Amino acid sequence: MAKPGSAKTMVVSTVAGLVVITAYTVSVGSSGWLWFGWVILGLAALGVVLTGGSWR
Repeated sequence: MAKPGSAKTMVVSTVAGLVVITAYTVSVGSSGWLWFGWVILGLAALGVVLTGGSWR
């Protein structure tokens, strides 16, 4: 059973990660590993949401 708020935490972490990676890419240059990591985090967040993670 998921802890309360786990889905919301994953979505917030994913969005925060996207903002950080975008800022890094703009200032320093593109890094494929950063984008790969963000995609993995996004898929994990999607998995939590789809499997019924708690939004409270």
